[in-house]
Amino acid sequence: MSPDLALQKALLARLAADADVLALVPAASMVDGFGIPQRFPSIVFGEGQVVREPLTLAARHRRTYATLHLWAKSMPAARAIGGAVTAAVESTPLVLEDGHHAISTVVREVRFLRDPDGEAAHGVLTVDCLLEVAP
Repeated sequence: MSPDLALQKALLARLAADADVLALVPAASMVDGFGIPQRFPSIVFGEGQVVREPLTLAARHRRTYATLHLWAKSMPAARAIGGAVTAAVESTPLVLEDGHHAISTVVREVRFLRDPDGEAAHGVLTVDCLLEVAP
């Protein structure tokens, strides 16, 4: 499994099990997709990126990014979701599938935008995970 997919699966599992996140966004509204969601509030897993980190001669380290789009009907609600997601992501080390090992996982940034439709608030949250890929 690719490092970015392993990260996405671990993030989804973490968020869907976190009581503070679930109090704001139902697990059924945490999806992989694009565009404005059908349900509000929602967390939409979006773009990802994997960058090789030459930390050792084994060259097994990757800086893996995941972008989560946070959708709500108000800016305070979007900000609350951003805070809950940040706390959940950074609370304990992530467990990745297929033998990948998360070394460090942080929320790199969260930006909040007002959607042009005037009805939605949109947060863009970037997760940065340094991981060691499976041998």
